[in-house]
Amino acid sequence: MADVAKDLISGTVGGAAQLIVGHPFDTIKVKLQSQPTPLPGQPPKYSGAIDSVKQTIEAEGPRGLCKGMGVPLATVAAFNALLFTVRGQMEALLRSKPGEPLTVYQQNIAGAGAGVAVSFLACPTELIKCRLQAQNALAGSGSAIVAVKYGGPMDVARHVLKSEGGVGGLFKGLVPTMAREVPGNATVFAVYEGLKQYMAGGQDTSQLGKGSLIVAGGLAGASFWAAVYPTDVVKSVIQVDDYKNPKFSGFTVAFRKILKAEGVKGLYKGFGPAMARSVPANSACFLVYEVTRSSLG
Repeated sequence: MADVAKDLISGTVGGAAQLIVGHPFDTIKVKLQSQPTPLPGQPPKYSGAIDSVKQTIEAEGPRGLCKGMGVPLATVAAFNALLFTVRGQMEALLRSKPGEPLTVYQQNIAGAGAGVAVSFLACPTELIKCRLQAQNALAGSGSAIVAVKYGGPMDVARHVLKSEGGVGGLFKGLVPTMAREVPGNATVFAVYEGLKQYMAGGQDTSQLGKGSLIVAGGLAGASFWAAVYPTDVVKSVIQVDDYKNPKFSGFTVAFRKILKAEGVKGLYKGFGPAMARSVPANSACFLVYEVTRSSLG
């Protein structure tokens, strides 16, 4: 079977595993990121991750933790197939001869190239997901976004296409999405390969067991968020911002306003759930990817 087909299939299955394991954590992350800045003397809507979980379950039931899963689940095949396929093709270009293991630096370059490609798919997917996840967190903030109660992913897409600039509206936040995906994927694939080579004692990592792949995948996933988390916060607030009366005119403005209003900690809202999600979700993704690709021959 051609390497492209292997990457397509393995990336799809690995991405599905990642989504199923990690989505509830992601919901809490987005709720914490997008909650309005409280007025002076007033407490925030959510005091932390645990409080956000409690309020979500009380208000929406356990299903509230899975809000917005429909879009990424529907597109996970395309997203991860694109990510791992572009990475695989970048690897082929970087090799001096077929089958040669790549260095950590080469994996860094391959990951960055894959990050550019997936940004154009990730941006509209993330916008729809964040709108659904953040509805309750934004309630009472006066935002026109919450004046529209979305019935589901397609309802969000229809509203954006009709009232927020057409197709271009779905790509709101593309700059911070690329600022997240390019360095994030460069880091994650470099760390993943570096850890595998370290545990294998050399560049040949083909004999590593499942436990080693789980550890490497989990730590690589954590490195993604450690590298780019403030950028993800900026992306989320821009994508749920009011279209007609925006608080943020762009990436730099959003970054500065958050920093001024809330300090550095404002750029790390939801960091705990993101890190808690990244380890098991990416462990599942990389393990399932490697096992599936190996089973294809």
